[in-house]
Amino acid sequence: MTQVLFYHLTRSPLEVTARAVLGKAWAAGWRVMLRGTDRATLAKLDAALWLGPEDGFLPHGLDGGAQDGDQPILLGCGPIGNGAQTLMLVEGAVVDLAEARALERVWVLFDGGDEAAVSAARAQWKFLTGAGVAAQYWSEADGGWEKKSSGAPATP
Repeated sequence: MTQVLFYHLTRSPLEVTARAVLGKAWAAGWRVMLRGTDRATLAKLDAALWLGPEDGFLPHGLDGGAQDGDQPILLGCGPIGNGAQTLMLVEGAVVDLAEARALERVWVLFDGGDEAAVSAARAQWKFLTGAGVAAQYWSEADGGWEKKSSGAPATP
């Protein structure tokens, strides 16, 4: 059953939170598609992931290469190109209902200081939970993440 986790970024930059979530996904053996809306932001994330600590190496690549399908973590603006069972959305990128239901996990990371990003995340929450997809809302508080809300569980 799909679970969507919304991460409301108020203290940590996108690169830090993305790295932490991607690290947990990689450790769990999941392939991830990280979908954004801006190639420049994806290039910045790509560079940040390469500069991470050696013991936290995350094998990844930007889409558009000959080996997209082999990438455990693929960054791009389009459809899932690496057979991932999980999807990370940044910068207002969206998932449609059929795609969400076919995945094990979807993460929505959004900047709490950007009202457009907050509005887009709210719209995505309402759309997905309204369709019966299980969701959780997490917010940064006192240096850690705190679960603030859960959406309705998926219905058969």
